[in-house]
Amino acid sequence: MKFHAGRTALICYFVLLLLPIYWMLNMSLRTNSDILSHFALIPTSLTLENYAKIFTDPSWYSGYINSIIYVSLNTAISLLAALPAAYAFSRYRFLGDKHLFFWLLTNRMAPPAVFLLPFFQLYSTVGLIDTHIAVALAHCLFNVPLAVWILEGFMSGVPREIDETAYLDGYRFPRFFLTVFLPLIRTGVGVTAFFCFMFSWVELLFARTLTTTEAKPIAAVMTRTVSATGLDWGLLAAAGVLTIVPGALVIWFVRNYMAKGFALGRV
Repeated sequence: MKFHAGRTALICYFVLLLLPIYWMLNMSLRTNSDILSHFALIPTSLTLENYAKIFTDPSWYSGYINSIIYVSLNTAISLLAALPAAYAFSRYRFLGDKHLFFWLLTNRMAPPAVFLLPFFQLYSTVGLIDTHIAVALAHCLFNVPLAVWILEGFMSGVPREIDETAYLDGYRFPRFFLTVFLPLIRTGVGVTAFFCFMFSWVELLFARTLTTTEAKPIAAVMTRTVSATGLDWGLLAAAGVLTIVPGALVIWFVRNYMAKGFALGRV
């Protein structure tokens, strides 16, 4: 009886979890007039008009391209900056190391709106407004501390004797780090890349404020569905479905690393 009750509860949980996604998919396959006219659990007249508009209108599909560009840039920059920093925190002790580590985490705790005006003024001065690198660098403020925190937990689990043995064998640090140490923490790198990608993908405030036209992300483009006649619910739902796809693909490719990361790392 307990087994059946637990299985029923689990099924109900997954149904409630997937219901919003199903409803968004349902709306994306219907016209706006059909959505507003009646309630339907299963669409009776399917249409791909909403998806066709997204893939044929440059202002729509360019939003996806822009988002993927700056999110990929941010993930790469965050990993390149966090790997040596996390190694230093895991292997060396220096004056103020714990305070510096905590200060890094406070950047992740702060609301993005606190840093919005300084970033906007700085980027306006140096001419980085409406560029992909502007959003990527702004997201580093939050993703680099997170990446350092996660990677430091994985690196601390690697015995120091491996470092000493490699040095005795004549390995210089770059070669040791790339060929010996990095493969040992590839699980942590995969988990970190996933979190950096997802946090940057769903962030809207910086992405919308620091861009105007050329680098506008998809989340900002979706607000264009608001008009004098109201919201275009079908088009908005189709854009939402397509927004889920990159995150789902990332989860699929790093699923094995994530499972190990939740068990071994600081996640």
